[in-house]
Amino acid sequence: MNLIIPMAGRGTRLRPQTLTTPKPLIEIAGKTIVERILDEVINKSKQKIKNVGFIIERPNSTIEQNLHALSKKKNILSHVFFQHQPKGTAHAIYCAKKILHGPTLVVFADTLFEAELNFPEDSDGCILVKEVLDPSSYGVVKLGKDEMITDFVEKPTEKISNLAIVGIYYFKKGELLLEEIKSIINNNILIKGEYQITTALEQLKTKKLVFKPIKIKNWYDFGTPKNLLKSHAEILKKDAPKNQKLKNTTIIPPCFIAKDADISNSTIGPFVSIGSGTKITNSVISETIIQSHSKIQGAKFKFSIIGNYVEFNEKFQNVNIGDYSTFKTNE
Repeated sequence: MNLIIPMAGRGTRLRPQTLTTPKPLIEIAGKTIVERILDEVINKSKQKIKNVGFIIERPNSTIEQNLHALSKKKNILSHVFFQHQPKGTAHAIYCAKKILHGPTLVVFADTLFEAELNFPEDSDGCILVKEVLDPSSYGVVKLGKDEMITDFVEKPTEKISNLAIVGIYYFKKGELLLEEIKSIINNNILIKGEYQITTALEQLKTKKLVFKPIKIKNWYDFGTPKNLLKSHAEILKKDAPKNQKLKNTTIIPPCFIAKDADISNSTIGPFVSIGSGTKITNSVISETIIQSHSKIQGAKFKFSIIGNYVEFNEKFQNVNIGDYSTFKTNE
């Protein structure tokens, strides 16, 4: 099976964290979002991943090296493709046309999920869905009496279904999807100015292809700082190491603390992640994400996000600080 992960979105709602680090490369409890996606697919799918294609906005040697290294770690052949302009979900997938053939799983890197990836042989594809209260911000599916999908609707203005498409699609024959996307682009079929995957799905359905829904167990949204911290807390409940101890520091679980983090005279937790090489002294921190190689002194904050290579020595109690920033008293 081939795996395609579009991740070219700019993550504007999560700035300043995404100004220098793409959202899928933000670490959550010691693993980037994209690594967690790979692990979920590897562990939950009966089909072995042969190729993984990452779609990013533009060439970036550091990001590309990180993605290739991650794939090598998982023993998967990797490819990096570029979507230079934000032309929609179908266009993003089309950028990976080199590997869009055979059994293909498409996972948009906006969200993390938990699901059993058992794809039935009697369908041409599967759409992963989640029941939501307000479907107007999502593409949704309508089901017939046989529980097969009858319609795909992009961001409905009327409440026709509460089964939101979460951005995960399986196709038994990826080349059929490729041909439909080609048709959409060649005929300039746009929805709100973009080429949408739901358009391709609708066209495939009219050609009598059968799609089944798969309801996911959990869905973690990282689109905004509030949702990032909320999802981070839920992940820590499941994945946080047990019985972490540090000298002269109190740890209130669940927390993730990198092995080479340097922490002293502090109280950390609950729901805190601290990245590699970060140094923290004389601080009280809870419900916070702190990335790698930052220096925090005399802090007392919660519900905060600290990027990489940040220096902080201030009295703010709720902060969202991007990479390479400095906040120091009397400076």
